[in-house]
Amino acid sequence: AAGAAGGPRLPRALRADGLPPQALVDDTEDVSLDFGSEEELALRKARIRHPLATFFHLFFRVSAIVTYLFCDWFSNSFVACFVTILLLLSFDFWSVKNVTGRLLVGLRWWNQIDEDGKSHWVFEAKRVPTIAASTEAEARIFWLGLIICPVIWTMFFFSTLFSLKLKWLALVIAGISLQTANLYGYIHCKLGGQKTISRVTSRLFGTTDVPKRQSRRIAEDGTEDHGQTGTR
Repeated sequence: AAGAAGGPRLPRALRADGLPPQALVDDTEDVSLDFGSEEELALRKARIRHPLATFFHLFFRVSAIVTYLFCDWFSNSFVACFVTILLLLSFDFWSVKNVTGRLLVGLRWWNQIDEDGKSHWVFEAKRVPTIAASTEAEARIFWLGLIICPVIWTMFFFSTLFSLKLKWLALVIAGISLQTANLYGYIHCKLGGQKTISRVTSRLFGTTDVPKRQSRRIAEDGTEDHGQTGTR
């Protein structure tokens, strides 16, 4: 009687849940557990993978600033202070351009000369998997050091200019130039400078090739006409 009135009776376990068997199978299929992404995210937030590169990214530039501020306490020789600070700035420029930028944020820029002797600036942003990418702490340290230190040297420029300490002016200009060059190059890398520069150069070479092609066509047409008139 119960089967005739309400149809076939479902099992009690399924009737207590209130869901058909197919719904239970679909729910289990939709569940995805991805522990790897959470572990990678935790590593990116908390871990510094290149401690030596992170240290030297700040060491040379901070040492140059500290030496500039307190060099009078250690030595009365202007030449010794000048050479020491300039060496620190040079070491900083080389290490940031060739080592720390590549390791900490995956960016690189350089200048190359082709076979024709033309100079080309190249800006690269390395595309790597997330497991090999730099951590957020490293990227934050890199960009803070890259931006704050040129601002400090700019402040030194105005202080030396207003205090009439002109003998330090050349050193301060050298510090601004070296550190601003790295900042400019890495901003180009971050914003996709390679693509924009390649587009601009392709457009430039495309526009410069137009008159050359036209002149070649005119020359070829002239030679063909001259050859035809000569045969007549």
